[in-house]
Amino acid sequence: MFNLSSENLVSFIAGGAAGIAVDISLFPLDTLKTRLQSRQGFWRSGGFRGIYAGLGPAAVGSAPNAAVFFCTYDLIKRIACPYVDERWKPVVHMFAASCGEVSACVVRVPVEIVKQRCQVAASTSVIQVIRGIAENGGIRGFYQGYFSTLLREIPFSLIQFPLWEALKSFWISHRKSRGFHDSLSASQVAVCGAIAGGVSAALTTPMDVAKTRIMLNTNKNGTNKVSLVLKEVYINQGIRGLFAGVLPRVLWISIGGAIFFGVNERTKSFLLPSTVLPD
Repeated sequence: MFNLSSENLVSFIAGGAAGIAVDISLFPLDTLKTRLQSRQGFWRSGGFRGIYAGLGPAAVGSAPNAAVFFCTYDLIKRIACPYVDERWKPVVHMFAASCGEVSACVVRVPVEIVKQRCQVAASTSVIQVIRGIAENGGIRGFYQGYFSTLLREIPFSLIQFPLWEALKSFWISHRKSRGFHDSLSASQVAVCGAIAGGVSAALTTPMDVAKTRIMLNTNKNGTNKVSLVLKEVYINQGIRGLFAGVLPRVLWISIGGAIFFGVNERTKSFLLPSTVLPD
């Protein structure tokens, strides 16, 4: 049984709070990114109209999605870090982040499919979108793009989380060398998160384009293979197509990273002020 003093429960609550804060506050940027990456193009997908289409599914799914990720991530760190030499801790961070993504995508993928189809068809209701997915693909339809999402999220996390941890460690070492205490404020953690998120977002944009195209594909004869989708985009649009939506994606994840990690750390410090998770 969990209680409020349980570190696992705190990770779950903190991750959920962080997810809601990001997904709701930055939703318009996500919509613009999705429309830029769609096959029909930005203007035919709605342009700047109805930029809050799909907010409902995103709001409902953001808390459990982020909570599952951070609960898994922090649990693995907590178990493994005390037994691992300092130089191998980035490997633990990468493994923990990968496990977190595999777990979180069970929640994330159905939410993403419904949300993104609403974003490119703003006049269609959420119920209509859900009904259409169920009629065309059943339960499997809600997991269309699961593996392409993992192929985006795992490389993203392999870059983001070790970089985030490294930036925090560097900043703490710098503060120690100048005689300050050896902990960072929530805002300082948020800055590290913004930098790590922005770099990771830019580098993984091609996988995000492929994931978006696959999730938006309603043609049963269309390809859902990542390699073929990337090849098609490159042939038709070149490098520019592979990095479609990179600016709103980087802005969304950089600002979102600052909010996400800041809210996550602040919530943890509020619920468990004496607890410091292993680095």
